[in-house]
Amino acid sequence: MNRRHVLQTLAAATLASNVSLTHASSVTETKTVLKPRRLKKGNTIGLISPASNTGEDEGIRFASEVVESLGFKVRYGEHLFARNQYLAGTDKERADDVNRMFANDDIDAIFCLRGGYGTPRILPYLDYEVIGANPKVIMGYSDITGLLTAIHKKTGLIGFHGQTPSQTYSDYSLSEYKKVMMNPTSNTFIGAAPPFEGGEGKVEKENRLTQITGGKARGRLIGGNLTLITTLIGTAFEPEFRDRLLFLEDVGEAPYRIDRMLTQLLLAGKLQQVAGIAFGKFTEAKDSGNTFSIEEVLHDRCGELGIPVMRGFMFGHVKDQTVMPIGIEAELDADKGTLQLLEAAVI
Repeated sequence: MNRRHVLQTLAAATLASNVSLTHASSVTETKTVLKPRRLKKGNTIGLISPASNTGEDEGIRFASEVVESLGFKVRYGEHLFARNQYLAGTDKERADDVNRMFANDDIDAIFCLRGGYGTPRILPYLDYEVIGANPKVIMGYSDITGLLTAIHKKTGLIGFHGQTPSQTYSDYSLSEYKKVMMNPTSNTFIGAAPPFEGGEGKVEKENRLTQITGGKARGRLIGGNLTLITTLIGTAFEPEFRDRLLFLEDVGEAPYRIDRMLTQLLLAGKLQQVAGIAFGKFTEAKDSGNTFSIEEVLHDRCGELGIPVMRGFMFGHVKDQTVMPIGIEAELDADKGTLQLLEAAVI
């Protein structure tokens, strides 16, 4: 994400507020995977903004109408309209909305309004015991990676890296969302390119898959936004990497910054532990002057790991998005260019 000082900001904010991580770290961690109930028409969706807010209140009302168009009822978080500079209210207000939505039996699922910045700041204030006792769908992407990862780490609850209602659903996004969240099967392919009408002189260009390293691997999905995964390294909320399938995306990051974050994961010994890596989209990756391409960076940083690595799946800051369930057993086939869920993510 285009936040060059995210690590410094997080550290400064933690020191300034004298936040203690003791409670968060002391929560009993479980390896039991908790699956939430599938979404059904008529469900009540809790709408919260645990990171940044929309620029204007009308953006929140727009998002609410998007959720309603999917056949759901909407319940606003108590602090949904709050704004505190680049944050959607104070840290405790945003955490309180998360806790209340999980504790409320009238709420069937939780959608995050948008990403932006701020979920790492609220992690010490979440009530993981309440969350684990009330498993329900929680979905978002980008900065929401921090929230989804921490919840899965502390409770085992499956989180969903998928579209936020601050944008309309394309036909592709709607189809992917339904097959993961509403009508799941035990073997579901996700993240393939949207249908493309080829023909004489017409070949798909925008949504191509690039094999970095061939092979096939299985493991539980972890990941999301590269900046947020890097931010969590060394904290009580760092995800488990060993034998996992890691998926990563980002936006607004020049190749050298993607290089820097992947290098940090290498130096921390994390990429060496995973079974395979599925890269999504790295959009708006602007650069200037002499530079490696994104493709060159991925080959250089990940090409010698001896695991399957594939780039170009449909997740990230793009119009057409799939849903990536964090914690679900999946298979990456970098020879065929497929990503398959091996079990349903909801019950």
